[in-house]
Amino acid sequence: MAVYHVSLCGSDFADGSEKAPFRNISKAASEAEAGDTVIVHEGEYREWVRPANSGKKTARITYMAAPGEKVVIKGSERIQGWESCGGGVWSVCVPDSFFPYGNPFAVPLAGDWLIWPEDRTLHLGDVYLNGKSMYEAFSEEEVRHPLLREEGMAPPWTGRPEKIPDSGFTVYVWYAEVRQGNTVILANFHGADPNRENVEISVRPAVFYPERTNVNAITVRGFVLCQAATQWAPPTADQPGLIGPHWAKDWIIENCEIYNSKCAGISLGKEASTGNNESTRWHYKPGYHTQAEVVFRALDSGWSKENIGGHIVRGNRIHDCGQTGIVGHMGGAFSEISGNEIWNIGVKHEFFGYEIAGIKLHAALDTQIHGNWIHDTTLGLWLDWEAQGVRVSRNIFCRNARDLFVEVTHGPYTVDNNIFASEYNFDNIAQGGAFLYNLFCGVMRREAVMDRSTPYHFPHSTKVAGISFVYSGDDRIYRNIYAAPGGSPSDGGRFICGTAGYDGAPVSLQEFAARVTALGNGDHDMFAKVPQPVYISGNAYCNGAPAFAGEADALFCTDSLDFRLEEDGGCLYAVFAAGPELADALSAVPTSAAFPVPRITECAYENPDGTPLVFTVSLTGDERGEKSPPGPFAALAAGENRILVWPGNAGNGSA
Repeated sequence: MAVYHVSLCGSDFADGSEKAPFRNISKAASEAEAGDTVIVHEGEYREWVRPANSGKKTARITYMAAPGEKVVIKGSERIQGWESCGGGVWSVCVPDSFFPYGNPFAVPLAGDWLIWPEDRTLHLGDVYLNGKSMYEAFSEEEVRHPLLREEGMAPPWTGRPEKIPDSGFTVYVWYAEVRQGNTVILANFHGADPNRENVEISVRPAVFYPERTNVNAITVRGFVLCQAATQWAPPTADQPGLIGPHWAKDWIIENCEIYNSKCAGISLGKEASTGNNESTRWHYKPGYHTQAEVVFRALDSGWSKENIGGHIVRGNRIHDCGQTGIVGHMGGAFSEISGNEIWNIGVKHEFFGYEIAGIKLHAALDTQIHGNWIHDTTLGLWLDWEAQGVRVSRNIFCRNARDLFVEVTHGPYTVDNNIFASEYNFDNIAQGGAFLYNLFCGVMRREAVMDRSTPYHFPHSTKVAGISFVYSGDDRIYRNIYAAPGGSPSDGGRFICGTAGYDGAPVSLQEFAARVTALGNGDHDMFAKVPQPVYISGNAYCNGAPAFAGEADALFCTDSLDFRLEEDGGCLYAVFAAGPELADALSAVPTSAAFPVPRITECAYENPDGTPLVFTVSLTGDERGEKSPPGPFAALAAGENRILVWPGNAGNGSA
């Protein structure tokens, strides 16, 4: 088992030893085989690392930053030689030879479910001023006049009014034209001199990503990875990322900082052969139809637990990506995503489509998502299609436009011991969920989907067991706290903090069947006329949150719950006052063995190994006793509580 060293003072003609290191990580990546380790020493490397060989689960190939040394790998190159055009505008001419993998300033951003801009074309290229991504304009005129906007708003040509964090009044913009083998970039740096500042342009489509599929058992540890010209990554296409396994098995990506990807930071997702934007390309079939075809093509090509997925993504800091922090269709199944901080995803609002989130996964079978802090994103976590066996546990969501979205999934999936602290917590466009010991501080929306049949699977397997519409309901809701400020808005029940939106639903599968039978003879049409059953018990309702009428043991708190999260020295604290009735509302901690199975899938709520789920570990990693109060904490004090939730969450880090 060899150990290779890489250093900026090395040579690719050396032997890669500690005394004679390689110069480029790519050289080591062409040599390393199962069981080998590549140690990279301090400095800034500008390359696309493409591992050539697979490791084995028992003999991984490890790429790591040398302990205590900062190693940055960039998909960009620094650009100098700018010429002033006056008014803060500068220009530079870059030859095509500068782009060894194709010119990203000539490649449009495109793909299924990319919605706008509709009338203008964005490109994969980007310009960075001192590490911050600038905006692409659509003409020289827009480069010269970029201030036509209100404070804190997106540039006017994006057509989007959302706020941009810390943007002030100044918009830094660029415009590029590809002309006869050269790319001319015009940029407005305002008062900055680009020849003195650090100005970079994206050159490479990825930073750490194999060119071929099935390069397995790779560990990537401790790097800073940034500035890649990644393409839009929908579930029906190739899903490239700044870093990712490219349809493989058993990768570990840990303790890295990942940022400034045009689209996806980490991709655990699909490759191109099973479908590549067929809906957008041909317009023969809608996207959901081609997505179903993609699933069956992947199964025919060997998508299985034995061949694909099983990745670990832990302890990373992922931020400032245009589409997703982590993306993946099918390739992220059977994985673990833990201890990551994810923020500023999709907040630039330069483009929009239906695949934007801090984490966006399709068919994440048995994937465990725990101990993450996801904040300041357009959408925190989006589980779409076949989130069967997923467990979302001990995460913190705050300051997101939306925290959680689960879509066209039939269950079982589990959401437990989380804090949802944004104003908009949850889009429940699914069924068959189990929700336990969460704190919900905002509103939720629930809808059926009766125009898209989607697959469900045999337990812990990629094999498809059937397809079905999503009727909504069939949820298990136990021992949560609902505490939206000022209660729930009055809008007819579409957005609500509480469980009253389930009113009228049966409380058992037997009652559901009896009500369907009472409608008389019929077939599928009868099942759409009766709400699916729900199982709701032991929840606490604060600040006027309304409860399901069939919940016999609901706790209505007379004391208000004013919950907030405070940041202090890199730590995050949950701060709130609990009344004695909430602190003393102790009840036995359940296991999933007693949960009714979902009506459609008839699969048990259980761990990937088939054992029942237990909920004895709280958000902070503390063990609950025999009895515990509602919400994500093992115990509450009557009066003021100040609880460390990050770091300190048991899911954090790489242990």
